[in-house]
Amino acid sequence: QVQLVESGGGLVQAGGSLRLSCTASVRTFSAYNMGWFRQALGKEREFVGAISRSDFITLYGDSVKGRFTISRDNSKNTVYLQMNSLKPEDTAVYYCAADTTIATMSVRSARYDYWGQGTQVTVSS
Repeated sequence: QVQLVESGGGLVQAGGSLRLSCTASVRTFSAYNMGWFRQALGKEREFVGAISRSDFITLYGDSVKGRFTISRDNSKNTVYLQMNSLKPEDTAVYYCAADTTIATMSVRSARYDYWGQGTQVTVSS
């Protein structure tokens, strides 16, 4: 069982920055591809980005490319989402997720088998 705990959400003005963290409860964290997703009120869950387990290759959704950066520290069992130049349309609940399979990274939420509880990010205009 993998427990994921997100932190770092909050209220920020447009153009500002936030950094989200997600810490896993297992020693095998370095074996997992990790993803970030978000879900705005009344909308479907959206892929934000992902980072591979060991070579730290990253993927990003088109709406955040160039503004958000994913990183990870396997020694701390933690993945980060640095969000810059935030826009009101970035307002959502942000979730981190773990893919415990041996497959390559995926943008599909169905690939990820463990999820955090989510953290709210609100960007005011």
